[in-house]
Amino acid sequence: MDNRLLRAALAELIGTFTLVFIGVLAVIVAVTPGTNSDILVPAFAHGLALLGMVYVFGHISGAHVNPAVTAGLLVGGKIKPLTAVAYWIAQFAGAIIASLLAVALVPDPANYGQTIGIITSDNVWTAAVFEAVLTFMLVSAVYQAAVYGKAGNLAGVAIGLTLAFAIIAGGVFTGASLNPARTLGPALVAGDLSYVLPYLVGIFAGGAAAGLLHSRVFKPES
Repeated sequence: MDNRLLRAALAELIGTFTLVFIGVLAVIVAVTPGTNSDILVPAFAHGLALLGMVYVFGHISGAHVNPAVTAGLLVGGKIKPLTAVAYWIAQFAGAIIASLLAVALVPDPANYGQTIGIITSDNVWTAAVFEAVLTFMLVSAVYQAAVYGKAGNLAGVAIGLTLAFAIIAGGVFTGASLNPARTLGPALVAGDLSYVLPYLVGIFAGGAAAGLLHSRVFKPES
């Protein structure tokens, strides 16, 4: 692995750490008694964190900070398989470290910041389809705003707001993870992996579907 790839993978680790650390704490805040918070807290916390990471690390690694985004770019031929594997390792590591640290720093957390909702326990595969649809929207925004540069310097804003409105719409139902690393990290810390496999299948499928569509059908004409 060359130095450039190591540098990019480190950026992905730190970027994913930041997104998941902020996200886990925001979910804990949202359900803590006495905070008077609601779904808008995690929605904008995640959205703004992602927006920031796009501008901080976008020029180094592309700021995927999400294995589903990496998968979407891989199937679309925008990155090499070795790069994707390095990114995945870094992203999942960053998420796990962030989840452990966030919960360790909060005294008696109300939850573990998991991405679960009211349909997760009753019908987890329906939740997985929900996640697939929302992830498709996020990776679509990544392709058009960033990969194809259609949003120019506002790419981070477009992508961050897409994540925010996805969480506003879907957070109550599934937790609106849209990110396999965001799902796995808190689940491991909570010791609850019952929903993880369906979520990973749905999220990766949504990202891959968006990658295929935008690289083959919606690719800008030269």
